[in-house]
Amino acid sequence: MAPTAQSKEERILIVGAGPTGLVLALCLAHLGVRVRIIDKTDKPGTTSRALGVHARTLEFYRQLGIAEAVVASGIKAGGVNLWVKGAKAARLPLLEIGRGQTAFPFVLMYPQDEHEKLLIGKLAEQGVHVERSTELLRFVQHDDRVRAVLKRPDGAEEAFEGAFLAGCDGASSTVRQVLTVQFPGGTYSHIFYVADVEASGAPTDNELHIDLEEADFLGVFPLTRKGHVRVIGSVRDEDAGQRDRLTFDDVRGQALRNLKLEVSRENWFSTYHVHHRVAQKFREGRVFLLGDAAHVHSPVGAQGMNTGIGDAVNLSWKLAAVVTGTATEAILDSYESERMGFAKRLVATTDRAFSFVTNRSALAARMRTRVLPFILPRVFAIRWFGRFMFRTLSQIGIRYRGSALSAGSAGGVHGGDRLPWFNPPNGEDNHASLSGLAWNVHVYGEPPAGIEEACGELNLPLRVFAWRLEMKDAALAAGAVYLVRPDGYVALADARCTPRRLRRYFEERLIGRG
Repeated sequence: MAPTAQSKEERILIVGAGPTGLVLALCLAHLGVRVRIIDKTDKPGTTSRALGVHARTLEFYRQLGIAEAVVASGIKAGGVNLWVKGAKAARLPLLEIGRGQTAFPFVLMYPQDEHEKLLIGKLAEQGVHVERSTELLRFVQHDDRVRAVLKRPDGAEEAFEGAFLAGCDGASSTVRQVLTVQFPGGTYSHIFYVADVEASGAPTDNELHIDLEEADFLGVFPLTRKGHVRVIGSVRDEDAGQRDRLTFDDVRGQALRNLKLEVSRENWFSTYHVHHRVAQKFREGRVFLLGDAAHVHSPVGAQGMNTGIGDAVNLSWKLAAVVTGTATEAILDSYESERMGFAKRLVATTDRAFSFVTNRSALAARMRTRVLPFILPRVFAIRWFGRFMFRTLSQIGIRYRGSALSAGSAGGVHGGDRLPWFNPPNGEDNHASLSGLAWNVHVYGEPPAGIEEACGELNLPLRVFAWRLEMKDAALAAGAVYLVRPDGYVALADARCTPRRLRRYFEERLIGRG
């Protein structure tokens, strides 16, 4: 059957309506770019694995005006409790662990299915609706467009033509397969299970509970409904062949015995394998891979969904700049160079952490059950270590110093760093001015001569903050110019910036202003 024709109104096709695809669509719509988002499932997911929403994601959401709604819908985790031999052995406080570093100094627990519903609603407010039961069959690229064939809910084929295509379609990505991009890595032999249950007992206190006793991961995580928790665990290698036969009754005894969890009702149970892979490329021509289509890893640290959302925000403003004619396509090269390095480091880090958690050696068992409960609360109490751990887990420490879009340094801030957060005693914090996914110039103290006029010529909002000595603690320099990208990262940091230097930044990177 020949595919029916369609209008050329859509500019970018997004394949996959999980959090990554939804955030990409939301950002692009917010920037005035026409998008079309499809998903082969007939309805949004009602179950999910992802729970943790980290500070960097919430900072992005603040720029989109949805952070308040997300935080109000989730639960701020009070702490992580480590269990050994059926008793709490240690507790790591989480509620204000990131104080002084971000407006969101906590870990938010927000189930992915509820998260997706909120994003879908916000996207609908922008006039964009997910097209369900719609599948990408194939596509070809041309110099200035992508032509794809879609399968509609009625089985008919439809031709799509647009400027770009974004593959946000998961670990089994059709987009990646059509591109024939390799996905090297491996698969853990363990079987993971996830269950949403109604329960009572100590682990239902809106905190995280992790069992360190055996070489099987076991954790209990709070859900938004009172008395509802998510149980995530792994089973031993020798049970790997029983994946399709496993039920919650086969594993519930471990949760009851090790974490004193009294389960009254099982609402959902599923098993799955975990992979650790990174695609060999994140871009080929006019087609991009994001989220699980580009990288997958173990659930340690709850990084997966947040990383995919970071991919979406990073790519969105660059695509918008190209589509609207304010930048050349050269800017799109920075997506892969900035995101792939982080993905590889993340996969390596979570792989090491997972291997330690599930190691069966006697030494590893002693480290888990004796050393960690003793040492972790003490090192977390050390200010610099707690700040380092929060920066790492919350993803506010991600930086792009080696990017072609990054230049200069001032104070302790380099081009490519996330703009440090500063909250004055009286007044609004400096990240409040980042709303709208737009370029900004920040100056803390007196602006250099001519900068105000140059910002006017370049159509750049200039934000001047009265200098305070405490700003040094945030690594900011008095009188320096910080050119901030639409995603909140510093593009140019210059302690003695001139109007010519500011203009040259855009000229050298073929980015137009005004």
